[in-house]
Amino acid sequence: MQLRYKLLYLLITVGTLLPIAAQKKYTLLECIDIALENNRDIKQQELNRQQRQVAYSQARADLLPAVNASSGQSFVFGRSIGLDNTYQNTNSSQTNFNIGADITIFDGLRMKHNIDARRADVLVSEADLERIKDEITMSVSTAFLQALLNHELLLIAENQIESTQANLLRSSELVNSGKMAKGELYEIEAQIAKEELNRVQAESSYKLALLDLAQIMELESFNDFDIASPPAETLINETPLLSSQMVYESALVNRPEIKSIQYQLESSMKEKLMARSQYYPTLSFGANMGTGYYNMSGRNNDPFATQLKNNVSNSLGFNLRIPIFNRFQVKNSVQNAEIAIANRRLEMDKTKLELRKRIEQAFFNAVGAESRWAAAQKSVTASNEAYRFAKEKHESGRANSYELFLAKNNQTQALSEEAQAKYEYAFRLKILELLKD
Repeated sequence: MQLRYKLLYLLITVGTLLPIAAQKKYTLLECIDIALENNRDIKQQELNRQQRQVAYSQARADLLPAVNASSGQSFVFGRSIGLDNTYQNTNSSQTNFNIGADITIFDGLRMKHNIDARRADVLVSEADLERIKDEITMSVSTAFLQALLNHELLLIAENQIESTQANLLRSSELVNSGKMAKGELYEIEAQIAKEELNRVQAESSYKLALLDLAQIMELESFNDFDIASPPAETLINETPLLSSQMVYESALVNRPEIKSIQYQLESSMKEKLMARSQYYPTLSFGANMGTGYYNMSGRNNDPFATQLKNNVSNSLGFNLRIPIFNRFQVKNSVQNAEIAIANRRLEMDKTKLELRKRIEQAFFNAVGAESRWAAAQKSVTASNEAYRFAKEKHESGRANSYELFLAKNNQTQALSEEAQAKYEYAFRLKILELLKD
């Protein structure tokens, strides 16, 4: 019977632990990949890119000839013109078939410049897509590091409870041996209750941080969502602190917002060339073939097939269009294109200036966070030593519980500040890394 109960207890224990073991914990890279896959802004921008790709394909297809076929059927009642070009009082009908092709030979290179402009538009949409992905990556990284910070604060709160509970056991032994007043136990129990409240609050903050991250990732279900918690030191060691000048020089080459404005400027310059091309003549070539069937009532008409064969006509021709005066439309179009180019250049300067400001701020924030982390580490060392000394004095009866709890609260605050400074430094390094690429 005891063996049966032991087996039953083992099955229940394993069954309880299986869902926990099966729960997947997501790394930062996995969270970013899921967010990029689910984000609707990215999907919309991808559709925009596809639309511009279609426009680019159409611009290239405009170089090809256009071929069209047509047919018509007409009925005339009353006086009709006959094959001898005289009118007669009779009804008639006529069937026509035509096929024609035309191609533009020269249009001032307008179609070529249109192809270049639409290709630049495609590159703009691709750069904008990368910019949105970078923004999502930044948001996920921020939320992920905040969740890591809250998780470490939760661990600190749990460790403080365990430490106070161990102190309660030691104090109980001292009370039983008569070396400590029983009232000290009540103060320790009150401290445990306070630390339990801190733990509950830390746990709630951690769950809210996970919820915020899951919402940014646009997960369908938030249940049992958790993340892998690498030490902050690992994240810091993986990301070196780069100089602001190095980051800026790399950003000018790699950042999508810089590429986007460069391609927009290129598109505007091609639009200007398209506008100027309207000053030049346009030469086109066309070819046409047609036939028809004519039927007049009251007389003998050749068969349908015979007429279609005999009435075939072919034509070839060139068409030259020379612009002379167009109410200054071309001139104004060129001026508008020049204004658009000047505006793009200003936007490029603004974009570079804003990027430089962001990088400088991110760099000095990283340097400041590194200094705060170093100071916080010293504070933790000092508070640990102060708490150890206060605990020894309390156990020997030379300090009361208030002095012990004051030292312990100072230690908790120092640990929390050190964790915040550490993860802030990791976050600032991550921002610099993202701004570089």
